[in-house]
Amino acid sequence: MARVIAVANQKGGVGKTTTCVNLAASLAATRRKVLLVDLDPQGNATMGSGVDKYEVEYSAYDLLVEETPAEQVIVRDTSGKYDLIAANADVTAAEIKLMEFFAREVRLRNSLESVKDQYDFIFIDCPPSLNMLTVNAMGAADSVLVPMQCEYYALEGLTALIDTITKLAAVVNPDLVIEGILRTMYDPRNRLANDVSDQLKQHFGEKVYRTVIPRNVRLAEAPSFGAPAIYYDKSSAGAKAYLALAGEMLRRAERNEPATEEV
Repeated sequence: MARVIAVANQKGGVGKTTTCVNLAASLAATRRKVLLVDLDPQGNATMGSGVDKYEVEYSAYDLLVEETPAEQVIVRDTSGKYDLIAANADVTAAEIKLMEFFAREVRLRNSLESVKDQYDFIFIDCPPSLNMLTVNAMGAADSVLVPMQCEYYALEGLTALIDTITKLAAVVNPDLVIEGILRTMYDPRNRLANDVSDQLKQHFGEKVYRTVIPRNVRLAEAPSFGAPAIYYDKSSAGAKAYLALAGEMLRRAERNEPATEEV
């Protein structure tokens, strides 16, 4: 049965989609079966997977609102060698439509139930806001992976996010836990970045991933070519970092232990 991981942060521009696409591709490269669910109406994870969001026959809207079976919605031909449930502007309407349904918080969980046994990992790319789509992701997930930049405002926002996750867990999904905190766009030459990194390890300890994602041009360029970094430039620092993160996640899963805290 798949481990379902929501990749979430209410702050935008922290690398959620980059993490989803590159981590999914890195795990798929290790012969794990991976499904990426794009719940962001911007559809960036869809485009970054080499799938044209304007041409897809089905999207997350059909899964959540029309109750189209997941098997029918899944796109199996992506540039990252993983499966995808696409998103486009239609998903904005899904957020509004969901308000009309009973048990609207668990629509995604119920929809994914039929395909969970086909995958090792299911990642959910959440929009950068706490809306009904994010609530659905939290309702479906076993855990939440939080990407964040090592900046002061990001540190303040993280405390609020974890408080939100705790409250959501109490109402929607009592088994929901923090999968880990991932430091992204990291520049070790920046004193503030190092200070915030130290504070993260001090406050969240074992929840902070050992792997750090550097600020890297190739990671920024890869989406415009519709491919994860490991297929755009496998030798880049960004590609190597996400391969390292995939390895760390697999080792943690095998040992059933939380992330170590050393950089």
